Amino acid sequence: MKKIIAALALIVVAAPAGAETFEERIAPCLACHGEKGQSATKNIPSLGAQQAPYALIQLFMFREKLRVFEPMNEMVKPLSDDDLRTFSDFIAKLPKPVPTEAGDPARMARALAVAQQHRCNSCHNPDFSGKDNVPRIAGQREDYLVKTLGEYKDNSRHGYDGSMADVMAAVTPEQIADLAYLLARTP
Repeated sequence: MKKIIAALALIVVAAPAGAETFEERIAPCLACHGEKGQSATKNIPSLGAQQAPYALIQLFMFREKLRVFEPMNEMVKPLSDDDLRTFSDFIAKLPKPVPTEAGDPARMARALAVAQQHRCNSCHNPDFSGKDNVPRIAGQREDYLVKTLGEYKDNSRHGYDGSMADVMAAVTPEQIADLAYLLARTP
């Protein structure tokens, strides 16, 4: 984690202060979140095909420090509302993450039953593509999903409403691992 924060800090410092083009401004984002929106960095989410309204809300929350992760807070601090909209629209147009493996059918079925039981497919869509202010979770990094779902469960991560904490309260750590396994392998 310290290496990631140091790398992000270096990117922030090395980024041109007066970056003129959008490509120059988006480069630090893609350095961590993946050039084509598919992250290769542990615990850093893939952003490809993320819903623009969701991305906009998250960027706003980082800018206003309603969601705290210091490298992100610093990256978005100077961005205007129009910048946030431009970045979120760009994120939505990135290709969706592509799972690298199909997964064990029995574990996938077990996880799908958990997703249906807890109505994940209601808010996030049956294909987990997300909608409006609800994130795309299909194809997301497995490690990031385990971390994030665990944070919702222990109430250390706060969304803009309490629905995820409510849903995750009844989900066991084993079920979290299975859900992350399923979602990371869902196209």
